[in-house]
Amino acid sequence: LVHSSTLVTAGVYLLIRFNNLLLNTEFLKMLLLISGLTMFMAGISANYEFDLKKIIALSTLSQLGLMMSILSMGFSDLAFFHLLTHAMFKALLFMCAGMIIHMMNDNQDIRFMGSLSLYIPMTSLCMNISNLALCGIPFLAGFY
Repeated sequence: LVHSSTLVTAGVYLLIRFNNLLLNTEFLKMLLLISGLTMFMAGISANYEFDLKKIIALSTLSQLGLMMSILSMGFSDLAFFHLLTHAMFKALLFMCAGMIIHMMNDNQDIRFMGSLSLYIPMTSLCMNISNLALCGIPFLAGFY
């Protein structure tokens, strides 16, 4: 809770608040480059992980890169909307992951998590909805 509320959210929110001062500067070009690299590297790293919590943490890093790239293009309102929707659906995703890890006797390795929808269908449904919303599927929050 401390990390997500102080470092992540406050950092993005401060950049949103000071976005008017940063418009039309070289900083935004550098921010776009760094955010693109962040999204790419976090996505590639998540593909080679087997720990469920690390995969979700790397997807959070990729989403932060997306928020920074939105800011670097000058859409601060859209970045703030994405910050709010990301917080809600990522919280749901972590709650579902905690439920799955608890049901798996504290095993976080995704290689042992087959057929979860048969054993915990509601948790699987909530996790899939959260994933799809964060991916930007039409008519869910990430799409807008």
